[in-house]
Amino acid sequence: MKKLLLLFACCLTAFTTYSQTEEKKWNVGVHGGIIQYNGDRGMNFYSVDQRSTYAFAGISVSTYLSKHFDLSAAFTRGEIGNFEPRAAWATEPEGLNHFRIRLNTAEMLLRFNLLDPKYAVRPYLFLGAGVIFHEGIYSLKDKGERFDFSLPSGGFGINFRLNSVVNFQIEESFMYTTYDDIDNEQGGYDATTGLNANDGYLYHKAGLTFNLGKKKDADNDGVSDKKDKCGNTPAGVAVDAVGCPLDRDGDGVADYLDKCADISGIASLNGCPDKDLDGITDTEDRCPDVFGEAKYKGCPDTDKDGVVDMDDKCAGTKAGYKVDATGCTLDNDKDGLVNEEDACPDKAGILAFKGCPDSDGDGVSDNEDHCPSTKGTIANKGCPEIAKEDIVKINVIASKIYFETGSDKLKLISNSQLDDLAAILNRYEGVNLTVEGHTDNVGEDAYNMDLSQRRTNTVKSYLESKGIASSRLNAIGYGETKPVGDNKTAKGKAKNRRVELKTSY
Repeated sequence: MKKLLLLFACCLTAFTTYSQTEEKKWNVGVHGGIIQYNGDRGMNFYSVDQRSTYAFAGISVSTYLSKHFDLSAAFTRGEIGNFEPRAAWATEPEGLNHFRIRLNTAEMLLRFNLLDPKYAVRPYLFLGAGVIFHEGIYSLKDKGERFDFSLPSGGFGINFRLNSVVNFQIEESFMYTTYDDIDNEQGGYDATTGLNANDGYLYHKAGLTFNLGKKKDADNDGVSDKKDKCGNTPAGVAVDAVGCPLDRDGDGVADYLDKCADISGIASLNGCPDKDLDGITDTEDRCPDVFGEAKYKGCPDTDKDGVVDMDDKCAGTKAGYKVDATGCTLDNDKDGLVNEEDACPDKAGILAFKGCPDSDGDGVSDNEDHCPSTKGTIANKGCPEIAKEDIVKINVIASKIYFETGSDKLKLISNSQLDDLAAILNRYEGVNLTVEGHTDNVGEDAYNMDLSQRRTNTVKSYLESKGIASSRLNAIGYGETKPVGDNKTAKGKAKNRRVELKTSY
């Protein structure tokens, strides 16, 4: 018995490092149990009144054929005998009823598994044949030896898978010899069949079997290449029964690539959900239930003012209008008119003047008032009317502007007149002045045109030297093109040689 235990421990140590696989089909087992004899000496299968118990030990080797079939070779060694009272029909003395022999068996068996290998508990049936080497210990023709055949051998059992390597088996195995005299007697009669029954043995077995071999697993994911439907799984990635990376949420994105492994999502978003289908995952989407834009973290901006709807206190802003952080249009001067509609956005004004003020209250807004600090008239663009006496004086001044003959040089007498003109213009800051120069028809037309232009430029330059802004002055030479008198007479020519001063706003 000690040797048997040692053999069992060695087998367990040697084979527990292997895993079961269809590629590595071998399995070895160690078994033990009790033998019962059925023959002519009074013993029967499943009898419970035996006076002695006989044991055996064995080993087995099997190979995988298919999901349901295995081919096994089994070897046993044990003893069997009988010390029971003789059967009622026996005629020999009682002492001859006793016998004891040693059994050595070898069988080849085909096993049919009722369930697939995926089940942990698998009942099975088996059938086959073998040889038996009998060694006589007591009786068997004076302790002789003989070979017999076991035909048929068969039985049933249940296999319990404890882990990927170790299995526990219980089994009932029947062996019928080809002879009827192992117990030194023939003539046992089977009332059911009407035939003499050959001697037989029943093995009540229990044992452990071990799956041999190392499976081929190129990607080292624990699933054999034959079963692996995803043969290039990265190292360290958890896989399912067919070798594919786990996908707990079933969204088609493996857990190791899925940033939202417990929530079904979209492959293009690394497995994360996007309820509003705006391309932004729900976890990063400020507005996960409303279609939005990426630049606004998934929120919409209906009025396109740069403030998302959920933050916009002034929805419906006109396109192009600038807004503050709350989405409301800007009104820098707080006059009730938004900047884009306010002609004077930085100065509080009047709605009627498009947000511009009218500082002098003359009905012309400051932005259009040429004289914003002096009350004037609308006709004069906010500037006051020129006094009649000043108008008369301007006309008188115009008639007293003289030049040297054939030259654009002012005569000294004209300087005092232009000084008076500058004084008037300074009093009426909104007034513009046009200086027009004319000649008679003496000389070439081009010459006269150039001369008249130079003379008006001289007048303009003089006024500028007195502080009148250039923007208020305009100089035009007309030459001889606009006569007011008859150039055929001296008097008419004198009228045509003139300077005209015209005011405007």
